[in-house]
Amino acid sequence: MSGRTLTGVAARLEARIPHTESFTSELRGPRTAARVGVWLGVALSVAFVTGLYSHASQLATPPVALPTAPARLYQVTQGLHVAAGTAAVPLLLVKLWSVFPRLFVRPPRPGRELALHLLERISIALLVGAAIFQLVTGLANSAQWYPWSFGFVGAHYALAWVAAGSLVVHIAVKLPIIRRALSEPVDDVAAASPGSTGPVAPTRRTLLRATWLSAAVAVVATTAAELPGLRRVAVLAVRSGEGPQGIPVNRSAVGAGVADQLDDPAWRLRVIGPASTLELSLDDLRAMDQRTAVLPIACVEGWSASGQWSGVPVRDLAALVGAGSGEAVVVRSMQSRGAWRESRLPANFVQHPDSLLALTLAGQPLDPDHGYPCRLIAPARPGVLQTKWVHELEVVPA
Repeated sequence: MSGRTLTGVAARLEARIPHTESFTSELRGPRTAARVGVWLGVALSVAFVTGLYSHASQLATPPVALPTAPARLYQVTQGLHVAAGTAAVPLLLVKLWSVFPRLFVRPPRPGRELALHLLERISIALLVGAAIFQLVTGLANSAQWYPWSFGFVGAHYALAWVAAGSLVVHIAVKLPIIRRALSEPVDDVAAASPGSTGPVAPTRRTLLRATWLSAAVAVVATTAAELPGLRRVAVLAVRSGEGPQGIPVNRSAVGAGVADQLDDPAWRLRVIGPASTLELSLDDLRAMDQRTAVLPIACVEGWSASGQWSGVPVRDLAALVGAGSGEAVVVRSMQSRGAWRESRLPANFVQHPDSLLALTLAGQPLDPDHGYPCRLIAPARPGVLQTKWVHELEVVPA
């Protein structure tokens, strides 16, 4: 291909690429982007911090000892995580719309300005890509829909750091523009002058108010199912708040493949410790001192519900087999498959009086879908670690 032909092709491509002047809406630009970006940054920051806590809570051995109180700690932090991620969706869409013309800015000549331009573009690409990945996969996880082959938890955690790092770089590069845009009035004074004729165009303030309202509606519609006064308007919630004994379930006994094992009269709870091993029947467990506590089931998908649980404190069972106060307990389910058929209860949770091997919910024997004959329930823990259909406890070093 000749040089003249290449030049012609390049010219035609150049003509097809829009220029910033092609976008005439006055609602776009730094004043809109900066104000939406502030709240988007807040939402992403809340999601990042609470996501780190959620990730640490699901580790078998967290890097630091996590608190056992208040009992609703995980319920609150994970609710904030999902709410912040949901609010970020409309904020991100408006933010991208407001800065879209910047995509077509021609790069400057080689030099310091070109280096800053490239740094800005790279940070934006990483930030937008990571944010879209986090929000899309997070919403899919809330609906328990996994149309991918990679592990959600690991990928979500890794991309969270990419999003956080690129956000810091982006803010550092754009800080002068952000500060200037925030110091300017939201709308031009001339746009509101009473002498103008013709139809009144939407103002930037109207756009921003619609954005805040959209974010609020998205949060309420997806995360308010556990609030009695707002349950009916949570039309996009993945759980209705209803379920056996008033508590929703993610996995049923049939789904876990244990339904045909629950009425076995030979069932025994095996407790393994440093001094001995015991096998206890359901009647043996019922004969022990019982404790009652109101504790939430708070799942990573963002839904939660509280119930009145009664059962034997885990520390009492551990003490029967010679456990000390500084040892952890591994809890094993009857289900033979699934990522959460086993969980590890750290030593400080073992010693908490409200960490129970629950036998009843709301004064009645556990429903099969809630873990009959017994299940783990402990304060400030993710629902995936509240192991159901328990058949074995093993005391292990902390």
